[in-house]
Amino acid sequence: MSELLLIDDDQELCELLGSWLTQEGFVVRACHDGHSARKALAEQAPAAVVLDVMLPDGSGLELLKQLRSEHAELPVLMLSARGEPLDRILGLELGADDYLAKPCDPRELTARLRAVLRRSHPNATPSQVEIGDLCFSPARGVVSIDEQELALTLSESRILEALLRQPGEPLDKQELAQIALGRKLTLYDRSLDMHVSNLRKKIGPHADGRPRIVALRSRGYYYSL
Repeated sequence: MSELLLIDDDQELCELLGSWLTQEGFVVRACHDGHSARKALAEQAPAAVVLDVMLPDGSGLELLKQLRSEHAELPVLMLSARGEPLDRILGLELGADDYLAKPCDPRELTARLRAVLRRSHPNATPSQVEIGDLCFSPARGVVSIDEQELALTLSESRILEALLRQPGEPLDKQELAQIALGRKLTLYDRSLDMHVSNLRKKIGPHADGRPRIVALRSRGYYYSL
């Protein structure tokens, strides 16, 4: 049974989602502010976090920053108010693995959580991949460039792993989204592009200045050799 930490100041929504997720086989802890959430995370790291953008004692985005610095691979699904696309974009830029608009369908939340948890425990993951000056450990979610280690989020790690399986060969966006996000992209959905952008910033270009991850218009991405 996977333990979830639900962080939202809407106690009625927490009760509704908690009841549904419990019936679906999850163990749910709920926190209604950033302070109690930080305390709960320090006591025991959950399998995944569902985090609201707005909290009574600060921004959920600030808490996400802290989560990413302390628990780089912890799956985080953000909840944001409908009509606030900027919050979703910022959430993805800061390392959220997925997002849902509120009010959300509990069934879709369950499906998204299961997808992100499946991606956090992949089968037959190689212990290490080395290409040029890049050394990547999928199991640890850590990439080393010239022996300098960088922690990746779950989605970034899955994207890099998929691209390194076939370096130099383009990977279709929909296929990459299925691997990295556990779902297909919808119209105007830029979540995959945001994760790739974050990954590019972390690993930087090759020593000669060429980009490591190349985008091909209407085709997808590939890791350049």
